[in-house]
Amino acid sequence: MHSILVIGAGKIGSTIVDMLNETGDYDVTVADNSAAALEAVAKDGIKTIQLDFNDAVALQSILKGHYAVLSAAPYHLTGHVAQAARLADVNYFDLTEDVATTRMVKELAEGASTAFIPQCGLAPGFISIVAHDIASRFDKLDTVRLRVGALPQYPSNALSYNLTWSTDGVINEYIERCEAVVDGRLREVPAMEELEEFSLDGTRYEAFNTSGGLGTLCETLDGKVRNLNYKTIRYPGHCGLMRVLLNDLGLRNRREVLKDILENAVPATMQDMVIVFVTVTGERGGRYVQETYARSIYGQTVAGTQRTAIQVTTAAGICAMLDLLVAGKLPKQGFVRQEEIDLDTFLANRFGRVYAGERLDEDHEPAVKNIRLDAVA
Repeated sequence: MHSILVIGAGKIGSTIVDMLNETGDYDVTVADNSAAALEAVAKDGIKTIQLDFNDAVALQSILKGHYAVLSAAPYHLTGHVAQAARLADVNYFDLTEDVATTRMVKELAEGASTAFIPQCGLAPGFISIVAHDIASRFDKLDTVRLRVGALPQYPSNALSYNLTWSTDGVINEYIERCEAVVDGRLREVPAMEELEEFSLDGTRYEAFNTSGGLGTLCETLDGKVRNLNYKTIRYPGHCGLMRVLLNDLGLRNRREVLKDILENAVPATMQDMVIVFVTVTGERGGRYVQETYARSIYGQTVAGTQRTAIQVTTAAGICAMLDLLVAGKLPKQGFVRQEEIDLDTFLANRFGRVYAGERLDEDHEPAVKNIRLDAVA
């Protein structure tokens, strides 16, 4: 059994722990600074450690001897975990959407004897695997558009939104600048801009720039594509109201205040869905063509606990990458990009099949349905 340390026992971390522990193939330990969070995740076979993530010495010490560390810590703590993994010679995985953190991980990976595999969630993560797979089938690329949304199934407030994952992560992607390729040039564009509307399966949505969703795809496709961008999907009206909070009320400079407002005014929900929507246009066989991948994914039960769609998809992504490393299907050292993984290989994995239309529990109905494209503006 491979010894795995999961950093963070929150919504995503606890789902990762349950997924890995249920297989019986991993010896799982979870670390968190909250005794209550650790108590909630503790089950037969799962070891827990209470830890201050800012204590670099303690962090490095508990990493030693593990095969891999999976970071489900808040984005601003992820860099500490990566540094400790390098010093402890431990394989490293994370879920971060933070661009600066990923650049740090890439630097740490240089000359490392172990693998450094960041951005293993939904977006960044699976979305890059899909986009690269489609793009590889074109003779010449023109435009690659990636759209992802974690949405309530039944929106009932003015924001048309419910909290389903890290509030810190949502705020960070709404504020930090975004990478894109525009007219063949790698650029940074502002978050919450370039608003668009489109329809999927008869439902109207909006999408706007958010930070981090492309992962390393900009570097991979730089010089090969004319336009490449990532946007977050929400219900119409959400972007305008968030701009009021961030810009007019100045809360982009008071993140803790904004976090407090959102967590006390916007309810959480277990009834969510994840939309994955990738469109690629370019030349193939002498013709200008378009290929689209679209899925909607819903929550399911994992190890006897009901999990949201965003929890399941994010946790499944990082667990699949761990499985693939163990199986020898990924480079065993250095920096590994998400788009280096073959889509079919990912979907064939026992965790990756969540995205392919299967539940982890075979007794349930499929958790994924294809989306019929009505019109795209």
